Amino acid sequence: MSGNGYTAAEMMAVAAARRLEDGAVCFVGIGLPSRAANLARATHAPRCVLIYESGTIGAKPRHLPLSIGDGELAETADAVVSVPEIFGYWLQGGRIDVGFLSAAQIDRFGNLNSTVIGEYEHPRVRLPGGGGAPEIAGSCRETLVMLEHTPRAFVERLDFVTTVGHGDGTGARERYGLTGRGVTAVITDLGVLEPDPATCELALTLLHPGVTVERVRDATGWPLRVAEQVEVGDPPTDRELDVLRSLRTVEERRQA
Repeated sequence: MSGNGYTAAEMMAVAAARRLEDGAVCFVGIGLPSRAANLARATHAPRCVLIYESGTIGAKPRHLPLSIGDGELAETADAVVSVPEIFGYWLQGGRIDVGFLSAAQIDRFGNLNSTVIGEYEHPRVRLPGGGGAPEIAGSCRETLVMLEHTPRAFVERLDFVTTVGHGDGTGARERYGLTGRGVTAVITDLGVLEPDPATCELALTLLHPGVTVERVRDATGWPLRVAEQVEVGDPPTDRELDVLRSLRTVEERRQA
């Protein structure tokens, strides 16, 4: 908890929510991305259209969904379509502005691993897998990534490439035939990283209040590039915190 009464996780969610513009069509993942997207919709971006992988378009959940199959999403959506239509018409058709993802590992070019930790045939941890993440990062106009900033997550080399961000650098997405811009920002509990325009390698561009460049470097598994001018973001407002803390899953409400 910071001196102003908010946690690092809350700062991360607020920083991610601020990246969404009003009216944006957003493909939302479960967990941190869903929390941030619903915070944006409840504050500065009420016309933001939330799309979940299960086929719900314009979902307005009253509580955070536990999964993409949560009935709350279908009950509050403007429309429910088939999964093939979501991917074939909406996503691959270039109709989605922002994809929101998380992962277990990320490398310096924004590639993601959500498949295994360790060797694929004999992993130390078997993760949930890619789901729609590879297609989301491939076809959305831009992709935002949220994850906790630790050396275990920010690694020199992924144990498995589940989702391509910028491949091996400049020109990789074009070679792979990926239409979107790829990862445009990685929002963590320490700050924000963005790809360098020339190399596509992630560089630190913004610090959350109270965080130092040295702390971010220590939490990164490769020699982190730092922008010439690193901004310091604003702390959460009272309204942002009030809304964020009201966004809970059914299970969280029961335990409260």
